[in-house]
Amino acid sequence: MCNRSSGVARVVGCIGLMLAVTLPLAAGSTADHTTFKILQGPFKSGEEVTAACLSCHTEAARQVMATRHWSWEYENPDTGQKLGKKTMLNGFCIGNRSNEPFCQACHVGYGWKDASFDFSAEHKVDCLACHNTGAYRKLAGLAGHPPYERMEFPAGSGQFVEATDLAAVAQNVGATSRRTCGACHYFGGGGDGVKHGDLDSSLNAPSRRLDVHMAADGAGFTCASCHKTEKHKVAGSRISMTGADPQRAIVRGERTDRNPAACQACHGDRPHKGAGGHADRLNDHTRTLACQTCHIPEFARGGVPTKMAWDWSTAGKLTPEGKPFQTKDDKGRVIYDSKKGDFVLGENVQPTYLWFDGTVSYTQPETRIDPSRRVPINTFHGTPRAPNARIWPVKLFHGRQPYDTEHLTLLVPHTATPDDTAFWYNFDWGKALKTGAEATGQPYSGEFGFVDTSMLWPITHMVAPKEAALGCAQCHADPGRLAGVPGVWLPGRDRSALLDTLGFGLAGLMLLGVAGHGGLRVLTRARRRHGEEH
Repeated sequence: MCNRSSGVARVVGCIGLMLAVTLPLAAGSTADHTTFKILQGPFKSGEEVTAACLSCHTEAARQVMATRHWSWEYENPDTGQKLGKKTMLNGFCIGNRSNEPFCQACHVGYGWKDASFDFSAEHKVDCLACHNTGAYRKLAGLAGHPPYERMEFPAGSGQFVEATDLAAVAQNVGATSRRTCGACHYFGGGGDGVKHGDLDSSLNAPSRRLDVHMAADGAGFTCASCHKTEKHKVAGSRISMTGADPQRAIVRGERTDRNPAACQACHGDRPHKGAGGHADRLNDHTRTLACQTCHIPEFARGGVPTKMAWDWSTAGKLTPEGKPFQTKDDKGRVIYDSKKGDFVLGENVQPTYLWFDGTVSYTQPETRIDPSRRVPINTFHGTPRAPNARIWPVKLFHGRQPYDTEHLTLLVPHTATPDDTAFWYNFDWGKALKTGAEATGQPYSGEFGFVDTSMLWPITHMVAPKEAALGCAQCHADPGRLAGVPGVWLPGRDRSALLDTLGFGLAGLMLLGVAGHGGLRVLTRARRRHGEEH
């Protein structure tokens, strides 16, 4: 690790590393970072911590900078679309551009507050975001920085957050965990469990009932157990998915281009064990169904609700005193917020099912829409019974959000930057949309309305124990879970007039045959009895 070090900082850091191997270490660790002189601090900023990290981990920043976690961009080879947080839309906080200081609390970097951010600056990489083991928090509105001094958060709330002890955090780094991954992936869309439905803070310490893979009395997995990482590139993403992988399990250590986050990577395409016809029958279903379809019967099962709908058009209502307010349901959960509009929450939600081959296309800021119908922000593609498609469970989210009534495009409003607190007290959609358009470079006519939208989210976490998997009757019925899915034969729903005629005809002939046979037996028995009497 130290052979490429140079400069005093690197020498000091690597001497600390060599000394550390002689001292008592935490289980599984190869270095005690508390002994590194270069990590003793004090540090004034996260960038200073990164510089110290790079004194030994010389390649780490460049590796991170080659990933989607850094660039927030991805060119989809299936559709040719350039995707990412800088261009993609959603129905939750709608868009990243112009809202960077807020959204970039989940970027693995420091200081991305506008389009001027330097993506080539290694010291801007945030090592602590993924490798902290406790007291580290990046606050919304600080452009990816933690608090460097005691501050009121949120502004005007009367609640205070203490300054981050960067030296203490740097000295106690470790492997990624459910908590470090979840710090961003649980809280997308403005709160715990808001977006995905199958990812929320209940997975930090789940029961076996909630997730057999992550439970302490189950497999005890962390996120990295499935989302294998090489050179900081994390496998598995909702924008680049594996719809079907009908192959054997990957052997540990095997070099392969397959997705290690797919169920078949561990379980293979015939995962059901046991002798007899039932296991074979279940294994035959893998040609039609994704594993998640049977093994994740509901999502948002951990006590954290997910947003199933969000209506931005109602935002801006104020109290008689001209103040924003919130409305809560009987469980104390916010269902209206002056800053955001109305919400519909869901728990223990039954997924929607559809054919999916892993290809997803997106409505983007330049896409012309038809406002007379619900606009799909993303579309999951898949042909029924195609070899590369399976029936998948998804979260179907409904939104209502602004669009340009002349250009017929979805708009990205400026909504989240905290220095515009007054904006919420004099809610002005015109200002929000104009500012957002200026930041994105998107044409804006100045005329806007609201349009209904939809968005799909794949359900692939919160895997229930096998005894809680779906049974045959939950799908093979009408109505049943798959009642709206084409390409599946369901009794009562699917029929053929010719087959019905042939079937009923054969049944009728069989009935006549049985009746005739019975009648003959009665007749011949009566004759035999009459002959015996004589």
